[in-house]
Amino acid sequence: MASYKEIVTKAVVGKGKKYFKNSYSVNVDNKPTTILGCWIINHKFKGYKSGDKIGVDGNFDVNIWYSYDNDSKTAVANQKFEYNDLFNVQARESSDVGDTDIIVRTLKQPTCNKVEINGNTINFDVEKELGVEIVGETKFKIGVEDDEEQWEDLTDEVTEETEKEIEKEVDENYI
Repeated sequence: MASYKEIVTKAVVGKGKKYFKNSYSVNVDNKPTTILGCWIINHKFKGYKSGDKIGVDGNFDVNIWYSYDNDSKTAVANQKFEYNDLFNVQARESSDVGDTDIIVRTLKQPTCNKVEINGNTINFDVEKELGVEIVGETKFKIGVEDDEEQWEDLTDEVTEETEKEIEKEVDENYI
């Protein structure tokens, strides 16, 4: 006959991902002629619970390498951008969402796309994808068998021949 036990553990009780595409701009001192490169570095973020939603605060640095003065000189524009994104991740019914941990992962690192020059302003799009997991306490039942299986008796297979061989090989004057 089986009985049931309840196990309480921490588990992923909600999960979701979201794609973001945002537009930004950087003002520069010199009028750019050509964009030579755009990199995003130092991406940092942290998740938190905000009412029924999950919030993610983050920031990253954008470095835009450009030429100016008819492509005769170059410069790099550096700027830090901050963001606050909200996720509508629902926890599953069977969880106690009181004490939860929020885990945020970058599924697609932020990248620069569609960089355009507009006078002394450089406009660009940033694409990224973030995944959020809600870790909380949950419980489940498992069936427990009351009857314990019997242990099988194991014996070594030693024959009379094996015992005679061992006696022959033992040197009684060893020590």
